[in-house]
This record gives sequence, C-alpha cells and structure tokens, in this order.
Amino acid sequence: MMRANERRKPVGVAEPVQVYLDQPDRERLQRLATELDATKSDVLRRALAALESLLRRPASRPREPVSLPTFKGKGLQPGVDLDDTANLLDLMQAPDAAR
Repeated sequence: MMRANERRKPVGVAEPVQVYLDQPDRERLQRLATELDATKSDVLRRALAALESLLRRPASRPREPVSLPTFKGKGLQPGVDLDDTANLLDLMQAPDAAR
C-alpha cells in the first residue's frame, strides 16, 4: 500500500480547490481515502459523481391510490391512543389482542 505522500498525482487537474472541513469530516475523508487506497481528491470526485447520479435518477412514477378496508364501529377501543406508539405496540402485542 502506498503512503499518503507517495500517492500518484491526478493527471490533468485544471486548478486546485481549497475545501474547508470540520475535523470529523477531515478524518472521515482520510479514512475513506485510506480504505479505498485513493487520494482525497479521488474520494471527493467519486462522492460528487455519486451525488450527481442520485440527483439524475428519474423520479418514481406517482402511484395509484390504494383502497384500504374500512370497518363499521364506534371508533377506537377504550385506552387506545394513536399518538402513544409505545402503548399502542404493547396493546397490539398483548396476548388478548384481536388477531
């Protein structure tokens, strides 16, 4: 494996660009460069290409509305609060919960 100061220089770089990164981001960039055996510039180029690829993906087509079943009744069972997800999960997993 090459050392950081032995990495090959990219050919045809038009002009240097200075990028300001916080320490955690600099460490991530260095870690990725080391893992990929690439220069930091190569990692940034690949990241830009990946981001462009994501942005160019065609948007998924709008989906047709789904018909959901409805049931007759008088609303929620006593003690059910749809805003309390933890309690709702407990109620649904209880041994006496409707299946």
